[in-house]
Amino acid sequence: MKKLLSSICLLLFCAQAVLFSQLTIVVTAIPGNTPPGSSIYIAGTFNNWNAGDATKILTPMGNGQFSIVLTPAVGTVKFKFTRGGWPSVEGNANGGFQPDHETTYNGQPKTIQVPILSWEDLGGSGSNSTAAPNVQIMDNDFYIPQLNRNRRIWLYLPPDYATTTKSYPVLYMHDAQNLFDAATSFSGEWEVDESLNELHQQGDHGCIVVGIDNGGVDRLNEYSPWVNAQYGGGQGDEYIEFLVSTLKPYIDANYRTLPGRNTTGIMGSSMGGLISMYGFSERQDIFAKAGIFSPAFWFAGNNPANHVATHPKQGDARVYFLAGGEEPASVEQNMLQVANAMTTAGFSLSEKFFTVPSDGQHSEWFWAREFPAAYQWLFAGAVSAGHEAPSEELSVFPNPAGSWVRLTNVKSAEKIKLQVVGVDGKMWRDATITGSDPIWTGDLPKGVYVVKIKKAGQNWRTAKLVRQ
Repeated sequence: MKKLLSSICLLLFCAQAVLFSQLTIVVTAIPGNTPPGSSIYIAGTFNNWNAGDATKILTPMGNGQFSIVLTPAVGTVKFKFTRGGWPSVEGNANGGFQPDHETTYNGQPKTIQVPILSWEDLGGSGSNSTAAPNVQIMDNDFYIPQLNRNRRIWLYLPPDYATTTKSYPVLYMHDAQNLFDAATSFSGEWEVDESLNELHQQGDHGCIVVGIDNGGVDRLNEYSPWVNAQYGGGQGDEYIEFLVSTLKPYIDANYRTLPGRNTTGIMGSSMGGLISMYGFSERQDIFAKAGIFSPAFWFAGNNPANHVATHPKQGDARVYFLAGGEEPASVEQNMLQVANAMTTAGFSLSEKFFTVPSDGQHSEWFWAREFPAAYQWLFAGAVSAGHEAPSEELSVFPNPAGSWVRLTNVKSAEKIKLQVVGVDGKMWRDATITGSDPIWTGDLPKGVYVVKIKKAGQNWRTAKLVRQ
C-alpha cells in the first residue's frame, strides 16, 4: 500500500510539474489601428516560426490584453507577434522593424509581459514615414507561386511619371524595408527615393524601382541558391524565377517600362548582393545591370565565383562592385574573386566598376551614400530621348550550340520573325517567336548557320551560330 501511495504521489507531482512548468506570454497592449476582430498569432523558435499557426492564437483577456501558454524546450526562446502572416508582423514604435523578443526558459513556470507597439503593414505609411510621395506600396500581399508565399512589394515612380508618356528603365532591389522608409527599416534607409528625385531634378531621365521585402526568417533561404550547412539557403533559384517570370511580367504589363535587358537592373547588399550577382549571371537575358554592395559571398564559399566563370558573357553589361574599407578584408577579397571571374566569362574591364572606400562600413548609411554614383554608372547611356538606347549586336548563347539556344539583346516579350539558315542556303527555321523563347537546335547537323530576326517595320539582324 505504501508503494502504491508513493507511486500515486509521484504521478501527481509529475503532473503538477508539467502543468505549472510553462511559459506564459501576456500581450499588455495592441496598436490602436489594429483591425477589429483580428486574431493575434505568435511565431517563434517553438513552432518553426510559422506566422499563421492556428494553434498559436492568443486568447483575449479583456482590457485589450491577450495571452498564451507555451511549453517550449529549455533554453533561449525567441518570438514575434503577427496577425496571421509575415506581411502583418509587429513593428517598433515607428512602425518599422521590431527585433525578435527573447527570453531564457529553464523549465520552471515563467510569465513575461510584452506590448505590441505597431504593425509593419499599417505603420509604414503613417505620420512617421520618411518615404517620398512618389513611393507606394504596390501590393501588401503579392503572391510568389515559386515559393508559395506572399510578400510586400514597393514601387518608386519617377516624379514626372504621371505627367508624361515616357517609359523608364527598371531596377529590382531586395530588402525593400530598408530602401525608402526609415519607419520600416532595420537600421536606417538607403534613401533611394530622395537620391533619385534629386538626380531627376538635375536632368536624369528617371528610373522605376521595384522593391521586394525580404521574407524575415526566409531571407537567407531565398537569397542564396546554395545551401550553407549552418545558416540555410537553397531557394535562390525559385526567388530569381519569381522576379523573372512573375514579378517582371506584371510590372512590364502595368507600368510604362523599358523592358529590355539593357534597361533592367538588379541590386542589393550583403545577402542581397549575393543573390543579385547570381541573378545577373544566371539570367543575362533579363539583367544587363547589377549593383553588388558589400556582398555576402562568404555564405556560399567558392560557388559565386565558379558560377560567374562558367556562365559566359551573353551581351554588353555593367556590374558595380562596392565594399567598405572597414568591413572584414574577406569581403573585398571574395568580391575581387568574383570580379576576376567575370573576366574569365568574357567581360571586359569597362564592364566592371570596383570600389572600396576606406571609411565604408556594412551599413545602410554607407550604401545610401554610394547609391547615386552606382545608379548613374550602371544606367549611363541606357536611355536616349525617352527610349531604350540602340541594342547591342545580336548574338546567341550558348555558342557553339547545344540542343537549345537563346537570343541576346532582344526584348523578352516582343514578337519577332526568326529564321535559321545554313551556309548552303537551306532554311532550317522560319517562325514567329517572342524574344525570351528558347530556339531548338538539337536537330541541326554540325556546321555554321546564320540566325536572322526581324521586328515589324525594321531590318533583319543577324548572328552566327555554330553547331558542333
